[in-house]
Amino acid sequence: MFENLSDKLDRAFKLLKGEGRITEINVAETLKDIRRALLDADVSYKVAKTFTDDVKQKALGQEVLKSVRPGQMLTKIVHDELAALMGGQATDINLKGNPAIILIAGLQGSGKTTFSGKLALNLKSKKGRQPLLVACDVYRPAAIEQLKVLGAQIDVPVYTEDDNRDPVQIARNAIQFAKQRGYNTVIVDTAGRLAIDEEMMKEITTIKKAVDPGETLFVVDAMTGQDAVNTAKEFNDRLHFDGVVLTKLDGDTRGGAAISIRAVVNKPLKFISAGEKMEALDMFHPERMADRILGMGDIVSLVEKAQEQIDEEEARKLQRKLAKDQFTFDDFYKQIQQIKKMGNIKDLMTMIPGVNKAVKEADLDNASFKNIEAIIQSMTPQERATPALFNGSRRKRVAMGSGTNIAEVNRFIKQFDDMRKMMKNLSGGGKNMMRAMGAMRGLQR
Repeated sequence: MFENLSDKLDRAFKLLKGEGRITEINVAETLKDIRRALLDADVSYKVAKTFTDDVKQKALGQEVLKSVRPGQMLTKIVHDELAALMGGQATDINLKGNPAIILIAGLQGSGKTTFSGKLALNLKSKKGRQPLLVACDVYRPAAIEQLKVLGAQIDVPVYTEDDNRDPVQIARNAIQFAKQRGYNTVIVDTAGRLAIDEEMMKEITTIKKAVDPGETLFVVDAMTGQDAVNTAKEFNDRLHFDGVVLTKLDGDTRGGAAISIRAVVNKPLKFISAGEKMEALDMFHPERMADRILGMGDIVSLVEKAQEQIDEEEARKLQRKLAKDQFTFDDFYKQIQQIKKMGNIKDLMTMIPGVNKAVKEADLDNASFKNIEAIIQSMTPQERATPALFNGSRRKRVAMGSGTNIAEVNRFIKQFDDMRKMMKNLSGGGKNMMRAMGAMRGLQR
């Protein structure tokens, strides 16, 4: 997401000429290109024009320090305005009440049911909640079954009433069930339609009145672009939801919905979702997203993802092994699995400042680890624990067992040795995983 927009904004900033001061003359062409880049990203004309007008007003007459070029100064102003346009600060979900009730609404195909499961896992693992999923889409049996499957995957119970066709009554009964069984969070997955219609709006409004949720979230598919913003406005006019969730951000999307939806509906964007994995859900941080749009990376989110996967005691053990030069293939294999849980390797690499452009065209994904994993899995337990054992015959056997060739095995073992030496010199607790990621880029080549 945002790759095309990032490239166009980067080119626009390079056009800015002049020394000492940003003037109306030297900024005009740059702002014109910025507005065009936003329009190409499917941001509405009104939002794009207002945005560039605000940037111009703040930029004109700004003194530029000798150590800062006008383009750098304008980049800072655009960054701050982008963050403000998208909400300024992150907005957390409201979990007041016992149980806290969260109502999920949206069009059919927007990813509501999957998001409901992701949210349940997120609240369970990160906030220690005891969630209950409620299947209120009585029109699509597949939706109920899908929620059951998702619930089983994340070990969260799903409340259903197979013979009841009244979603309002099901929602009410589910809340009573939650109170009786001690579930402190109820997530109500409602029915969607292929388009907004009066029957759907009446039903969701009636459910909202009946259960009085502390949080109503509108789920929208980011790939629908500006249509997503228009749909959100129509829903909000009737439903008055509390926040927006953008799904499918890993798809072929230009990102305009993420940029302009707050300005149109005046409701915060609370979550973003990319990927099919149930862990692929993030709280929306406007400043961090502005960093990513402008190619500055998002190191804070990267560290947070790493902290979620790194066990502190395991990290200390690993640090001791590194210090004693005892890092093994088994340890490396575990590191790969931890990094894969964090998300797509290419997306993670783009969060590192300065790396975004370097990996944009690179063929990096989690499948790139397959050969490495196959090589390690073809080793005996003794070989994995003692890298120094490898001789020619062992390497030949591992190559045959892993479906690779001797050259690949030799290259992997050499790069592993080089990486182990680097990590020993740089051993420093949680930082090792970030260093390992950089090293693994070389191992995939």
